[in-house]
Amino acid sequence: MIRLRPLGSDAGLSGWLFLLPAGVPFAVFVLWPLFHGLAISFFDVRLSEMEFIGLANYRRLITDESFHYAVWNTCCFVVLVVPTVWLFSLGVAAIVFPLGRVAHSFFRFAFYVPVIAGSVCLAMVWLWIFDDQYGLLNYICGDLLGVEVDWLGRTDTALPSLAVVVISWSLGQPIIIFLAALGGIPTQLHEAAAIDGAGPLRRFWYVTLPLLRPASLFVLVTQTLGVFQVFVVVLLLTVNGGPAHATRTVVYGMYETAFTPPYDFDYAAAQGTLLLVILSMVAIMQFRLLGRQSGWK
Repeated sequence: MIRLRPLGSDAGLSGWLFLLPAGVPFAVFVLWPLFHGLAISFFDVRLSEMEFIGLANYRRLITDESFHYAVWNTCCFVVLVVPTVWLFSLGVAAIVFPLGRVAHSFFRFAFYVPVIAGSVCLAMVWLWIFDDQYGLLNYICGDLLGVEVDWLGRTDTALPSLAVVVISWSLGQPIIIFLAALGGIPTQLHEAAAIDGAGPLRRFWYVTLPLLRPASLFVLVTQTLGVFQVFVVVLLLTVNGGPAHATRTVVYGMYETAFTPPYDFDYAAAQGTLLLVILSMVAIMQFRLLGRQSGWK
């Protein structure tokens, strides 16, 4: 007979020990840089000394037009990418779900491959596709339409092109989440709606979609946080933030500020702190709008 030991102080201590492998790297590589960056945003950081300057860096952000432009570009990325990812991933999941477990496994693997491949590898593939002279996209457009476009070199096409790249590697996780959420919806609800005369579209709109609100909230919040921090695609596919800085984002601006002369680490830290505030406000708004309807408190 197996006897269960009552939980005591030893069990609580062992629980904390199990958290150490994940907790220590999180504290060292996430919490400490976060608080350190917040602290140095109030200083003028030089190689040999630090001088307290209070809110001077934040006052500088108010009048910095390049930062304003980066915030605008980042918001455009979010508007283009997040709704598209949500809509496309939900549509794919709704189409794949009735096909059975074998199809589920295949499409989970197919759409999750870009996540495994990594953003750097995919950016290099898309760099070849968008090449204005030898790219696959211009080869197809030249044959079909007789038009060749410098996709990454024009101000009107650079940002949408990068948005397509971000969308391509952002679909894997939402599709898996929506497939799992669809599997948790009781079939009796659809059967009852069908008996009442509701067609497939009405059942999806009035039964499926409301029950997917928790999954939708999770997808929207995580995708918004991720797209607000877009960096790799701008660094690898553009030159100095794109034509006329058309694709310069907040995180790319932080990188340029901190790691190019004059190495203004304190001002980059202030930009990062403001980005943290913006992300927190956006996440709170999303939870306010969708959280209560989804059962999240």
